[in-house]
Parts: sequence; structure tokens; C-alpha cells
Amino acid sequence: MRITVLAGGVGAARFLRGLRAAAPDAQITVIGNTGDDITLFGLRVCPDLDTVMYTLGGGISEEQGWGRADESFVIRDELAAYGAGPSWFTLGDRDFATHILRTQLLAEGMPLSAVTRVLCERWRPGVGLLPMSDDTIETHVLLDDADRSTVHFQEWWVRHHAAIPALAITARGAEGAVPAPGVLPAIADADAAKNVVGVSPIIGGAPVRGMADACLSAIGVQTSAVAVAAHYGADLINGWLVDEQDKTAADDPVAADIEVRALPLYMRDLGATAAIALAAIDLAQELTR
Repeated sequence: MRITVLAGGVGAARFLRGLRAAAPDAQITVIGNTGDDITLFGLRVCPDLDTVMYTLGGGISEEQGWGRADESFVIRDELAAYGAGPSWFTLGDRDFATHILRTQLLAEGMPLSAVTRVLCERWRPGVGLLPMSDDTIETHVLLDDADRSTVHFQEWWVRHHAAIPALAITARGAEGAVPAPGVLPAIADADAAKNVVGVSPIIGGAPVRGMADACLSAIGVQTSAVAVAAHYGADLINGWLVDEQDKTAADDPVAADIEVRALPLYMRDLGATAAIALAAIDLAQELTR
């Protein structure tokens, strides 16, 4: 079985761990989000790609869900002693090595997709990990503050914890970007490729983690499982997994053209996560028949 997953960071990485357990013989390709990428201290940082790589490769900080396990912060403290910033985005010593090598290879002319393959040679995540594009794409946020200032998404998310209302969220560079090599074939060649199953990030009217409600508010979408499904629309998704407490979404007319299934969605452990992944596979196969 060939499965292609469009993935973000922490939640997606944990889902992928369950997917590997649910379908151990499957050929899994992960198309990772690069819209959160940022340059810090002259180094190119790809948070979502790294979170997937570290999680599936056994190097993630399980407590945080991001960054390296058994991390130290000598470089961070030394930079702070120089007064160098930003101080709001923490990079650990082990993590710095990844960003140094990535930046070096990019400077030598290697595209991000090739760089990601080099990094994965060490971590062996058990999936094919592709950036969505080799082109530079960065998400920026227009703040509803006195200056109507624009900041990188990471500054809004990490520094401000999305507490300042956002007027708009834009992906700079997306309009001219093209898919990275292997992305379109991975989608086309996947089993049940014409059927896309999404997993709701909203449970009971609240984000599973983080401040996704602030992002939804900025784009005019209510914080509910059914509203997110309607925002994606039947042109993008065919199936939608919601938590049991949101099971009324199955009868909501705004999701009439999307097949909705309700089941426990909290990824409490590997078994629970594998059950979610298996439900996604089963729904995709059901829609194919």
C-alpha cells in the first residue's frame, strides 16, 4: 500500500508514528509543511520537517513534542551573553547541528528536498520525507496592533503566543512556488489517491494543542470541526475524522458532500494513535469502492 500524508509539525508527527504502527508494510511518503520555515542567526530552520524527522527517528523531546531529547543550551546562553537575538526562539545545541548542516548544503546549491534526504540518512524515519517545495515560502502575520505591523508567523506564535489578534495570514512566496521533486508523483501514485481523508485538529470547539483558534479567527473560520471541514470543502477532502463529541458534524448540511466519521481522536498513546490512522485508511478505502 502506498500512502501519502500532508503533514505539519507535532500533531502530524505523532499521527505518523501511529500510521507506521497501523500499516507497517506500507510505503509512506510525507509531504512536509515549509511555510513555518525561518532564518535565525543566519541558519535556515525548518521546524515541521525537523519535528517529523526527529519524532520518527527517535530523537524528539517527548515532553515538548519538538526539539531534541537530552538537549543542552550552551550556544543559546553564549549568544545571549553577546546580546544576540532573537531570544524568543530557543534552539538547543544538538538542534543547531541540523540547522548548520542544512544551511551549509543550501549555500552549496543543494535544493531543500536533497538536503532533507541527507539529514534523513542519519535519522532513518521509516518514511519518505519531502518538503512541499524547494522554493522559499514563509508565513507572515498582519497584526491588529497600533502599528498594523507584520511579523513572521513564528514570532506571532512563539513570542506572542498568538495573543495579538491577526488581521491576515499570508504565505509569502507561495504564488510562485512549485512542488518539490517527487511531491506530485507521490500524490498521484498513492492508493486511493483521488480520496483525501483529513483529521480534525478541533475537538469540542477547541484546538487539540496550540492556538489554532487564533489562526482560524484570522481567516474567518469558526473553531469547530465542521467549520474546518467546510473551509477545506469537498473539492479538497472527501473524508473527515472527528472526535466522538463532534459526531453531530456528520449530519451538518455544511459538510453534506464530505463523509464524516466519529471516533476518539486524542492521541493518548501509540495504540490510540494507530487506531486513528487505521480509521483514516479504512475510510479512504471505503470511499474508493
